[in-house]
Amino acid sequence: MNFIIQFFYTVLYQPFFNALILIYQYLSWYDLGVAVIILTLLIKVVLHPLTIKGLKSQKVMADLQPKIKELQAQYKNEPQKQNQAVMELYKTEKVNPFSGCLLLLLQLPILIALYQVFLKVLNKGSLDEILYSFVANPGQINTTFLWTIDLNNKVFVGILAVLAGLAQYQQTKISSSNQPKSTKGGKDFAGLMQKQMLYFFPVLGAVIIWKFGAVIGLYWVFSSVASIVEQMIINKKTYDSKNESRK
Repeated sequence: MNFIIQFFYTVLYQPFFNALILIYQYLSWYDLGVAVIILTLLIKVVLHPLTIKGLKSQKVMADLQPKIKELQAQYKNEPQKQNQAVMELYKTEKVNPFSGCLLLLLQLPILIALYQVFLKVLNKGSLDEILYSFVANPGQINTTFLWTIDLNNKVFVGILAVLAGLAQYQQTKISSSNQPKSTKGGKDFAGLMQKQMLYFFPVLGAVIIWKFGAVIGLYWVFSSVASIVEQMIINKKTYDSKNESRK
């Protein structure tokens, strides 16, 4: 357990914290809100190839559902042949059914590390034990956004909570459009879960931001907006490629 904690600290938490401080001092003109946005977008850029790969796989999986259902009907009394046929379909289409889960597992520790960084940077305790030797201690962190908005202002936190909820709703809605469509109406458990997630995640995001503050809110809003753009790009490319193949 100690090894895992040390690995998390050395590989994720400490590098993210130092990156935020460097951005705060040299790229954001000592504006913590701007520094959080820049770090958020940089991480999205680094993860972009993996995200695109996961979204493509998700889209292909949704498109394959009719063929999978045909195979399930064809081999409904032969589970072993059914599994072999489905795996052969995945191999033919060059898709990994577990890629979406792998991407989520990769992003989860990054998300946790970022939350810890954002909460720590607002703590007025010593930063020296976290900073690398080449990173200067900035001293008192300026908790204003765009030099006018106090990040501790509850009204601003509330606005970010609403914006994050709306952005999360749109992101979940677009993501759900890439999921297999329910064919059993309201009796289909997966379909009911998709519908509930559409409303659950936005509410959860708003509650988390209201509890933890504007720094988390800025990250959540801009991360969600970046994810929406990524999903729209991959959906458009998939749509265009389909049109090209039909010509």
